[in-house]
Amino acid sequence: MKTIKDSVHDHIEVDGVARALLDTPEVQRLRHISQLGTVSLVYPSANHTRFEHSLGVYHLACEALSQLGIEGRTAERIRAAAILHDIGHGPYSHNVEDVIERHTGKYHEDVEGIIDGGSVEAVLAEYDLDPDRVAGLIHGEGQYGGLVSGELDVDRMDYLVRDAHHTGVPYGTIDHGRLVRELRFVEDELVLGEGNVQTAESLLVARALMNPTVYSHHVARIGKSMLRRGAERLIAARTDPRDLRRMDDHDLLVALRTTERTSEIARRLAHRNLFKRAVWAEYRDVPGDLLDLDHEALVDYEETIADRAGIEPDGVVLDVPAYPKMTESSTRVVVGGEIRRLDEQSPLVRTLRQSQLNQWRLGVYAPAEATERVGHATEAVLGLDTDGTLISDARPGLYTTLDRFGVGAE
Repeated sequence: MKTIKDSVHDHIEVDGVARALLDTPEVQRLRHISQLGTVSLVYPSANHTRFEHSLGVYHLACEALSQLGIEGRTAERIRAAAILHDIGHGPYSHNVEDVIERHTGKYHEDVEGIIDGGSVEAVLAEYDLDPDRVAGLIHGEGQYGGLVSGELDVDRMDYLVRDAHHTGVPYGTIDHGRLVRELRFVEDELVLGEGNVQTAESLLVARALMNPTVYSHHVARIGKSMLRRGAERLIAARTDPRDLRRMDDHDLLVALRTTERTSEIARRLAHRNLFKRAVWAEYRDVPGDLLDLDHEALVDYEETIADRAGIEPDGVVLDVPAYPKMTESSTRVVVGGEIRRLDEQSPLVRTLRQSQLNQWRLGVYAPAEATERVGHATEAVLGLDTDGTLISDARPGLYTTLDRFGVGAE
């Protein structure tokens, strides 16, 4: 058994298959992948890694297994899935995942090719565990998959608390101890026991508050967009996207620095000399046909906006986030002896959904000296209703939407 001191859960005891997996290259690689990617550009202490998080998920999985009375090979399989659940992540975690998926068809949950034929498969074989069944748990399959990947998974319980701890933002602080203690299997379905509607709501509220404050902070989104552009250019410069997927954060920065087409992006990221917001548009102001742009259409718009603004094509980044989701709202809770979905039981869900939609923003980013021109070009090209969406350091009168919340433009 190995005991590891953790900043969130104190001492974590690692034993069995998890202890053996811990020293595989696939898991050790996670020491060099930041949990929150470009969020550290906003919160300097947000420098924790996927390795720390994986240990936390393993720890909570062990507590859940004890609470639920799950033992034997099934328990070992779940522990293995918990420690391995993030080995499919590319550099900077989710920041370049869309680029990787577009070129390889693989998301971070797709770990089969990473497990097969390597040291992870050898360890699983030593403990007589089927790699396909472990990979299935990481996908959320089967009765026990929801513990690793689902509405009540230990993954979410750890990252909310851990991200709150390392950013210093308290909104993600949840009572993960109670959440684990109240887990039940009812008719083979993972639920929270009777009297826990508010416990389930706490997950929902924490995620809803952490999203605009941390995960979708505009500076983090700008950095993420610049990283995505750099990754696309690396692939265009003949970097194999499968190799990009297996890079860590340091590998990606070196590749960006040493490739001519991406060296300027690397310099800006290293010096925190990021693009600034030229447009920050609310959902209601964005034409519907802009919400589902494919990559090629998005690039065409960027080039058209740049041309109209009279700047180089590389000087415009269009950032259209997905429609906000709230997967936690489908959490099952026992109420009056019946299993009910949280969104059927809690009026808070409707309010939080509207809040998330109100927080949604389309962003257009450009070098600081070009934001005004790019903002007006975007208005013309995209047909935005820009009353309250244009941002310009040179013309403070255009800070409308942001002024209401006391937020300046960066």
